[in-house]
Amino acid sequence: MTELKRYGVFLIPDPQTAAAVTRITGQLRAQYGLVSASAFPPHVTLVGSLPLDGDDAAPLAGVLDDVLEPRTSFPVSNAGIGWLGGSLIYDVHDRHGTPNAPLVDLAATVDAAVRPLLSPIAPGTLAADVRESNRWYGHLSLASHDLEARPELREEVRAYAEGLGVSVPPEFDARVIAVYEFRHSDWTGPWWIDLHWTHLHSWRLPYGPDRTSVEDHDIDPIS
Repeated sequence: MTELKRYGVFLIPDPQTAAAVTRITGQLRAQYGLVSASAFPPHVTLVGSLPLDGDDAAPLAGVLDDVLEPRTSFPVSNAGIGWLGGSLIYDVHDRHGTPNAPLVDLAATVDAAVRPLLSPIAPGTLAADVRESNRWYGHLSLASHDLEARPELREEVRAYAEGLGVSVPPEFDARVIAVYEFRHSDWTGPWWIDLHWTHLHSWRLPYGPDRTSVEDHDIDPIS
């Protein structure tokens, strides 16, 4: 069966944060059959579900080379488990009580760069996940599409996730940006159940001249 390709540009968290996401999504899959968040690698979506002309990621990599080349890493705060609509998330949008300006700007810059590359989407299929900056919210999904269809489980699932006592760093460096290829037969219905993906390429942002890694400091984990 022919699979249709889409692409995502993701901010990849540090290994400890990624491991925390994986533990929670794996347990929610085992206990409640929630599979949508665990179908993806741990990530913050900058832009996602991108249909590209010619199913070719080379132009996407080219524009990302250009927009990422002048950038340096920056800290991202994790406010812990919360809600984004009907999805359970780690909330990484704010820093010190206000939206994380470098994070929002990174997403907006990547969004503007990739929009000219998008090809038309067939009616009834999943829309591209591109958003204006005032509608974009930084998060790591813990339970998403299938939980949104089960609102009666929301509070039980949150209590279960919090009860796992998973420790996660309260901050990580935004350093690794990655492109992933996603494949599905038609991008309709519960597409996350039989989704396939491949990591294609990563960019590693350098530290700025006035910064050191947050891993260089002692951090008390969130639990």
